[in-house]
Amino acid sequence: MSRTTELEQRIAKALDRIGRGVGRLKAPTAGAPTQPAPAATSGADPEIAELRAALAKEKATNAQLNERLGSTRHRQETSVTQLERRLARLTEQLDLQSLEMLRLKKANAKLMAANAALRDAQIAGSTESAVLNRSLAAELEALQAERRAEMAEMEEILSELRPLVGTESAAGTSTGTTTETSAGSSHV
Repeated sequence: MSRTTELEQRIAKALDRIGRGVGRLKAPTAGAPTQPAPAATSGADPEIAELRAALAKEKATNAQLNERLGSTRHRQETSVTQLERRLARLTEQLDLQSLEMLRLKKANAKLMAANAALRDAQIAGSTESAVLNRSLAAELEALQAERRAEMAEMEEILSELRPLVGTESAAGTSTGTTTETSAGSSHV
């Protein structure tokens, strides 16, 4: 970017110098005749032509640089927009995974407490069905929480693969996965 800015400044300075040179040749000086002498005209014409050619060349170069700068800005804006969308998607996925991990931790804590109660009941020699039921329910909840966490991870993987595969074929894959998980969760 600094190289482009430097080139723009150099072009602007060159255009100013050329403009001043053309202005001096065209502007009549005080006390000078309004019509230049034929000898002066013949010497100035090639110089003016050279200056005009240099000015046209600098204008063309400036236009090319402005076009390149515009396309570079457009690419940067597009990249920033894509990165912002990706950041939002990844933040959403992270939030989902954090929620699933929290559920998993809670379910595992319940499972540990239920297993401790079951062990205590076993040591005491009286295994109550309520303690056994709580233990099995906690274990089932832990397994379901683990499955949800795995599904969140699978969704993250799929979301990274979708741009590579294409939206249409990824949508079919995602729908098939969702159908399988719905059917799979009814069996659990």
